[in-house]
Amino acid sequence: MDHSYKIRVAITQGDINGIGYEIILKTLSDPRITELCTPIVYGLTKVAAYHRKALELAPITFNIINSASEAEDGKLNFVNCSEEEVKVEFGQSTEVAGFAAFQSLVRATDEFNEGLIDVMLTAPINKHNIQSEEFKFPGHTEYLETKCGDGEKSLMILMQDTLRVALVTTHVPLSKVPSLITPDNIMEKLESFNKTLQQDFDIQKPRIAVLSLNPHNGEEGLLGMEEIEVIKPTIEQAMMNGILCFGPYASDGFFGSLKYQEFDGVLAMYHDQGLAPFKTIAMEEGVNFTAGIPLIRTSPDHGTAYDIAGKGIASEESFRQALYVALDTFRNRINYKEMRKNPLRKQYFDKSGDNEKLDLTTEAQND
Repeated sequence: MDHSYKIRVAITQGDINGIGYEIILKTLSDPRITELCTPIVYGLTKVAAYHRKALELAPITFNIINSASEAEDGKLNFVNCSEEEVKVEFGQSTEVAGFAAFQSLVRATDEFNEGLIDVMLTAPINKHNIQSEEFKFPGHTEYLETKCGDGEKSLMILMQDTLRVALVTTHVPLSKVPSLITPDNIMEKLESFNKTLQQDFDIQKPRIAVLSLNPHNGEEGLLGMEEIEVIKPTIEQAMMNGILCFGPYASDGFFGSLKYQEFDGVLAMYHDQGLAPFKTIAMEEGVNFTAGIPLIRTSPDHGTAYDIAGKGIASEESFRQALYVALDTFRNRINYKEMRKNPLRKQYFDKSGDNEKLDLTTEAQND
């Protein structure tokens, strides 16, 4: 892809009855955004206009296009995903809203796979009303892994500044978590987390803290054997493989004592173990980042917020931060690849006495 133009950001509309359009419109109303990137909203123009009017937001001029291939730098671009009339019902979960969210996601995903966009920023969906014969996934992360993963496994990370929390298990019932805490699963997530901290966040030697599964770290087996039999041995093996990881740590004391500040990343065993403390610490500016797959996708760390939809009081800060993270990650990946494209050739001195350098390696090859 030619990257001489500004980074092209696909923005999906999410659930049209939630706060998605409110945070999108508030973010894009800042004229500096088009200096940083080329935004492309995938949604419904009439719905966007309805939200703007209902919320009494400042007018925004969109460049209406048929595809990201027509997007113009310096403008706010909008791909209309349907001409059908839809009804906006603030704060309500409806089948119409779910289908509209799905249409937007499909179109943006297809255009990423066609090489027309660089990164994706998703507004919140309702995981229930979006379900259909074509969408049978717990959420964005799993769908995008299937459609854009190129065989790679995704890793869900919640982040804010220097706090980054990744999960071994994501959207699964709590009753199924213990069976998924296996050496292979933990190692897979540690390797993916370590790579993304290096590649996406430009941390050369990341330090990762690993949380325990059971209360009080299992109390030496009294409250569970996973720490002794699974988690600790996997940490030791990962250390032998060159990953700087430590633990396991009991989650309550780990976050309560601010020990997370000593690490570049935290690997939690299950969803609420990592996300409950994260959102307590960083709810306003938190970002959901999908790592491990070719697509760079971010989103705000909150949901549809039906309870405040249509009231004009939603904060766009998390959404704005998600945009910045996507842009930074795109640049970091380019730099990461460039730094490793042409490794330096080793050179040795001839010991015959004339000190002439002899090249003993073949020409460096491009990746």
